[in-house]
Amino acid sequence: MMKIGVYICHCGINIAATVDVEKVTAFARTLPHVAIARNYQYMCSDPGQDLIKNDIKNEKLDRIVVAACSPRMHEVTYRKACRSAGLNPYFFEMANIREQCSWVHPDKEEGTQKAMDLIASAVAKVSLHEPLEENEVGVTPSVLVIGGGIAGIQASLDIAESGFEVFLVEKAPSPGGHLAQIDRTFPDLAETSTTLLPKLKALQAHPQIHLLTQSEVEGVEGFVGNFKVRIRHLPRYVNHEKCTCCKKCEEVCPVRVPNELNMGLDQRPAIYLPFPNAIPHSYTIDSKNCLFFQSGECGKCREICPESAVQFEEIGMEFEAKVGTILVATGYDPFDPKLKPELGYGRYRNVITSLELERLLSSEGPTQGKLLVDGKEPRHIVFIQCVGSRDKTVNNEYCSRVCCMYTAKHAYLVKDRIPDARVTICYIDIRAFGKGYEQFYETVQKKGVFYRKGVPSEIYERNGKLIVKADDELLGEPYEEEADLVVLAVGLTQRQDADHLRSLLKLSLSPDRFYLEAHPKLRPLDTATDGIFLAGTCQGPKDIYDTISQAHGAASRATIPLFSGKVKIEPITAWVDELMCAGCGLCEQICEYRALKIDPYRKVMTVNEALCKGCGACNATCPSSAITLRHFKTEQIMAQLREVC
Repeated sequence: MMKIGVYICHCGINIAATVDVEKVTAFARTLPHVAIARNYQYMCSDPGQDLIKNDIKNEKLDRIVVAACSPRMHEVTYRKACRSAGLNPYFFEMANIREQCSWVHPDKEEGTQKAMDLIASAVAKVSLHEPLEENEVGVTPSVLVIGGGIAGIQASLDIAESGFEVFLVEKAPSPGGHLAQIDRTFPDLAETSTTLLPKLKALQAHPQIHLLTQSEVEGVEGFVGNFKVRIRHLPRYVNHEKCTCCKKCEEVCPVRVPNELNMGLDQRPAIYLPFPNAIPHSYTIDSKNCLFFQSGECGKCREICPESAVQFEEIGMEFEAKVGTILVATGYDPFDPKLKPELGYGRYRNVITSLELERLLSSEGPTQGKLLVDGKEPRHIVFIQCVGSRDKTVNNEYCSRVCCMYTAKHAYLVKDRIPDARVTICYIDIRAFGKGYEQFYETVQKKGVFYRKGVPSEIYERNGKLIVKADDELLGEPYEEEADLVVLAVGLTQRQDADHLRSLLKLSLSPDRFYLEAHPKLRPLDTATDGIFLAGTCQGPKDIYDTISQAHGAASRATIPLFSGKVKIEPITAWVDELMCAGCGLCEQICEYRALKIDPYRKVMTVNEALCKGCGACNATCPSSAITLRHFKTEQIMAQLREVC
């Protein structure tokens, strides 16, 4: 005879405050096949789990229902408890009486009745459960890291130091990302080279790391532990082992195009070094702008190169890499301030972005660190914060987290170089959340920087001078202020090319369009696709220190399956009744995970259980009801519905 145990959690007062737990427990004892019904303050605690384990052993329970919080929180916890007591973990069902009941029903009587219905529904379903077993597959001991910014670099080094092979794919000619453009960090004002250069050298020297620059991921197949990744590698047209960076090639190159490193503030030749400390430490050719590739009319760089390093005949290639896990660290794009035309960016020369100012302040920038406007030092500089952040008009309602502090850093550096300059920061709120940030904010104020609450509504020109028009929210009055230079503190946005990778890896997007983690508290580094992890600003805005911290964590998560040597495959998958399958292929078209494939000989659908995520889309699509989802069979769902209807 079936014996079901029902366990109701108080969740402190989260449930007990609006649900009569004792009444619900008494009701549970009256349900069919229920042998035991108990309640406890915190069922997820060790004593709570011990209640379940002891009752399974002593009372010979063969089904368990826990009425508590969302299954996303603790379903795995209770399944492990069942397994440790000798019960198949899939003889367990969870009723959500917190998020779906107590939190949404302030009326205690109403909440109590709904909790009873949900528990009755769970008991009806669990009585029809069947034993399921997790399968295990081997793991390829290597990791693909996508993105060569500071997050990708740090994660690659951690994984390699753990003894595993790393394929680091970077779209640009050299890793470094936006950190290579930044001169100093906040709040310590340390040179970024002290952070970046040692890591670049370690990256280049590590025997376990395959650095693939000018490369992109073109295709991904497989599942956790056994991914097959197709990578397209573009040629540099310069042999990096021969190139000595003598600069003779760039001196004779007739082409000049905007320099990406310096945000287009100066120009570079078609053959160029990405940045002074780039790795590989070699020139590369921009084939889109090179005259040799566009018309065959040049070739001066090859003629003058003393090492014969220029190789126009070099071709790209595609190859396949087998990896166990994938780590995404693709970074961000700065907000385009042209989407805020009232601020005059692109219309006035002396309205620039924060990243452009960063390059002007750098000793390796276009002006060798001199801040000049039309050849003169500006005497009045206005910084405008939250450009492209916390702004519903551009659909960016989130805070970019770094703008307050990098603006404070810029203001400090400007006052340090031009002590008698008037520096004003227009702000909504100051968010100095990190270690040492509040102290740095106070230091900047003591430096003589003026903070005015209220973001300007318009910037225009009058008599050759920029006029910043705004409302001072503390004084409650409008004002107009002249400026020689206006700096827009642009926010962080998802990369424009993010959709391609999202489609390949089946990633989800959060409302702010960054890649979405599996759970913000329980699985903040994982994605919904097993074996794929997130690090850095591709997951959301963050500063350098938080980015590096997250990279450490993501690297650790990515290596767990590799250390184990095997991964478990969730048994809640689709199952095809071959006698009923008509071979129409509709389910194959609808499957997001490529888990379904029609057998070309038998003309019936087959399921790759390692790829199947149990989403149920195929089950709902099948016109002949040939596909069943294990653990969520039609009769199980109908049993639930009968109890609540």
